[in-house]
Amino acid sequence: MPHRVLDADRADALGRLCELFVPGSGRVGPVTYIDAHLAVLPPEVQGFAVASIDALSGATDAESLADHAATPAFGFVRALAIEAFYSDFVAASAEGPGAWSEIDFNSPLATRLAKDWSFMGIT
Repeated sequence: MPHRVLDADRADALGRLCELFVPGSGRVGPVTYIDAHLAVLPPEVQGFAVASIDALSGATDAESLADHAATPAFGFVRALAIEAFYSDFVAASAEGPGAWSEIDFNSPLATRLAKDWSFMGIT
């Protein structure tokens, strides 16, 4: 699925950032979730997201990412990365499994949920 908000360089940078914020999250395709989420938000929020990714894109490890910890960009991208993983989203092209199996979130109600991401344009 092509990205709707992020260009290829920003998508790559965001993928690296998601992995720094939530190690192992790359296996669920968080960039697909985040891009789809951003696509339904107002243009000014999309612009802030792109600027935030740009501001953090030079971070290559936890230490260099920590240099940005007190910035709005850090908080915003961190929240997106956490949501993308712990929502239990798994992109069609991703290997999975989702976060719920990792954290053993298997209550009877949770196991019966049919996750539908179509409201974000993800099929």
